Amino acid sequence: KNKAVPLYHMKTEIDKYIQFLDDEDYLFKSNKLDENNQQKPISRVQAYRILNKAADSIGIDSIGTHSMRKTFGYHYYKKTNDIALLMQLFNHSSQSVTLRYIGINQDVINESISTTMNGLYD
Repeated sequence: KNKAVPLYHMKTEIDKYIQFLDDEDYLFKSNKLDENNQQKPISRVQAYRILNKAADSIGIDSIGTHSMRKTFGYHYYKKTNDIALLMQLFNHSSQSVTLRYIGINQDVINESISTTMNGLYD
């Protein structure tokens, strides 16, 4: 599955990087070429290797591209409580799948509801 991810918060840095790229160029290029002798995008495995090497260099263990995806989902949910949009973003079949995927259990749900409802009927 392919999914576009908005990177608005990085727009200035991305603009600087892409000013020298052609429209059809990939943002993260591999050294490998396709059958038309064009550069391919980096693979998920290569993205994992790059991320792991960077994490190791600053003393972080056990991180990967999937960890980042789940962490994004967790923090997005904690900030917005918009599980429907997150479910759609992750291409999950149900909200319960998404909640389980990002590690939200019933205690966290209860705490969120309690915090939201606190003082509502005072």
